Amino acid sequence: MHLLHVLRHAKSGRDEGVEDSERTLSKRGREAARTIGKTLPDAIGAVDLVLCSSSVRTRETADLVLAAYLKPPRIVFEDELYLVGEGALLRRLRRLDEACGSVLVIGHNPGLHQLAVALAAPKSTNYAALADGKFPTTARASLRIDSSWAALDRGRNALVAYVTPKSLGIDD
Repeated sequence: MHLLHVLRHAKSGRDEGVEDSERTLSKRGREAARTIGKTLPDAIGAVDLVLCSSSVRTRETADLVLAAYLKPPRIVFEDELYLVGEGALLRRLRRLDEACGSVLVIGHNPGLHQLAVALAAPKSTNYAALADGKFPTTARASLRIDSSWAALDRGRNALVAYVTPKSLGIDD
């Protein structure tokens, strides 16, 4: 069994004249990421690997949400995760080493939301909230993967958590 956690980056600024990939987190985004980070170790436990988009806002989010870990997980920043869709994310996850029991992906919408909805079993608790709602900044979906990473498939994985800043009382 594996655990997959997908986390959308925190709220970023809309700086004029700055490339999208270079946008930084807003003050509210930094605060939300710090707050989420304080709850993350208890909420998801140890993480073997973090796959993170190479954009500035995802890198900043990773730094803030992982700060509470006494033993920080290994982080791999990948250009290929920048603004990719569900299919590319799924292909990347299927290449994971089986030794990675718990993986956190930090990236962007709409790809992350589409991936979480596609992977989750429709009978899972909170599936309707995930599928029918939005995937706001700093939202997290956690799935239990009962197959190998290579056999990861759509619609077969238990959605064990869907957490939004609002559900935690955070103003994102």
